[in-house]
Amino acid sequence: MTHPRVYAIHENPEWFGPFREAFEAEGVPFTEWILDDGVLDLDAVPPEGVFWSRISASSHTRGHTLSKDYARSVLSWLESHGRRTVNGRRVLELEVSKVDQLTALRAFGIETPRTIAVIGTGNLLDAARDFPTPFITKHNQGGKGLSVRRFDSADELGEWIASDDFGEPQDGITLVQEYVRAAEPTITRVEIVDGELVYAISADTARGGFQLCPADACEIDPISGALVTPPGATIAPVEGQKLFSLRRGTTGADFEHPIIDRYRAFTRAHGIEIAGIEFIETADGRVVTYDVNTNTNYNQDVEAVAPRSGPRQIARLLKAALEERYPAA
Repeated sequence: MTHPRVYAIHENPEWFGPFREAFEAEGVPFTEWILDDGVLDLDAVPPEGVFWSRISASSHTRGHTLSKDYARSVLSWLESHGRRTVNGRRVLELEVSKVDQLTALRAFGIETPRTIAVIGTGNLLDAARDFPTPFITKHNQGGKGLSVRRFDSADELGEWIASDDFGEPQDGITLVQEYVRAAEPTITRVEIVDGELVYAISADTARGGFQLCPADACEIDPISGALVTPPGATIAPVEGQKLFSLRRGTTGADFEHPIIDRYRAFTRAHGIEIAGIEFIETADGRVVTYDVNTNTNYNQDVEAVAPRSGPRQIARLLKAALEERYPAA
């Protein structure tokens, strides 16, 4: 009989190294459950344990086109048997739909960019014609900024749609969104675990453009090994110049901002136990939130100087959940 353990549900082993190390350091028994394809027996009883989902909206970009629907099925099955899930079935829907994220944030009173969701590419150009310029487009199911582009006119968008560079969105939904002008060429990402701030990071958008995945693997082309120049970057990346840094408060302590308490309340209200939420401080004085990542990754350079470790906080959360559910074990 297998003793209760943490099951880490994911589809990308390349991103999982820091979590393996954290689980081992914290003494958390765990198994990786890779969801790329497989068989699910709905009449079977799930193993005992705590199930952490970190399925990514970008899984299809790695050839794992079945992972999101497979995860939906697995999480529904687990929760029907009363198993403890972390970032479970409902949270998966927030991860894989920017429409879901933006509507949930707005309903909670958090400002987001003006956005039109366009279903079907045939409607895209007409939808953009009356939209203020410049604007950006992005896929509803995206990741790493790979589908994000800026346009200064609808005609420019039309040329792109007609080009070989255009790619259909995975779920048929493209967002036309306000281009948010930042006061400085940075965004801030707030890392939250179990309703509490772990730390905040700044990301350099001049060098990072729209691709602001903090995982170290995202900076390197997997084939050439060269630094990636992301879409939207205005400065080419240089070896040794990092895109991400720890954002501290004015006194050098933890970063403080009123939006953090709003994010903590938002994650608790929606059952999101692990998240990285991104916002822009705009040139016209607004704080605009545009992305909720529920399969958050952590940057090695930031982790080296941060007051707490993101992966270690996650390991502790999962260990506590396991001990609460199975005190005898």
